[in-house]
Amino acid sequence: MKRSKEPPAPARVLSIHAHPDDQEFTVAGTLAKWARAGSHIVTVCLTSGEAGSNQHTPADMTRERLVKIREEEQRAACRVLGIAEVVFLGGEDGMLQPTLALRRELTRVIRRYRPDAVVCGDPTMRFYGTRYLNHPDHRVAADVVLDAVFPSAGTRFIFPELLDEGLEPHHVREVWVHGSERADAFVDIAGVLDLKISALREHRSQMGDWDPSPMIRGWARQQGARRRLRAAEAFRRMVLED
Repeated sequence: MKRSKEPPAPARVLSIHAHPDDQEFTVAGTLAKWARAGSHIVTVCLTSGEAGSNQHTPADMTRERLVKIREEEQRAACRVLGIAEVVFLGGEDGMLQPTLALRRELTRVIRRYRPDAVVCGDPTMRFYGTRYLNHPDHRVAADVVLDAVFPSAGTRFIFPELLDEGLEPHHVREVWVHGSERADAFVDIAGVLDLKISALREHRSQMGDWDPSPMIRGWARQQGARRRLRAAEAFRRMVLED
């Protein structure tokens, strides 16, 4: 199979996901590679992951304490990856809904940071194989992100109140959708795979003593095999019309 040329790193990137650690599991290799290439990247978490406490946190943990822990873990992971800034929108973990209010908030974020590219999940994916049900927050986050990218961010009179905040419309040029069954863009992450794993390990409240390396390396190998790469992350890349 002939390798297709890897697209260049976008200059300005928003990585938008539901929870702390979502991007580290999925796209951290690509983000680390882009950061090394000079991309300015901002991570946006719709929640602070305060419901993510099943087996690796003490029984006396509270949601309020977990918010602080998980936010700092996300910031630490982003420092490993070379990401410039982290934004938390304060949504309720496990309870995200595709509301107009959430779309407005994401439209506000896109107009404020004016990215060339947005990275998000695939809202159409309910099942991955026969052993993983995609979290409803993941699907909601991806769905609302895409609606904010188009049409809301670029249309002047959708959410006109944002104009009063000085936030002019912005056209996002590229959307990189991970987890899609129709991937057509592959990023070689062999040189940054260790960074991805190191960033994921910063989420200690979620990892506990578990070593994610075999799983992450296996996923990278599986995605890379489609383009004869040792390790890759796969995307459906949308290049939107001006």
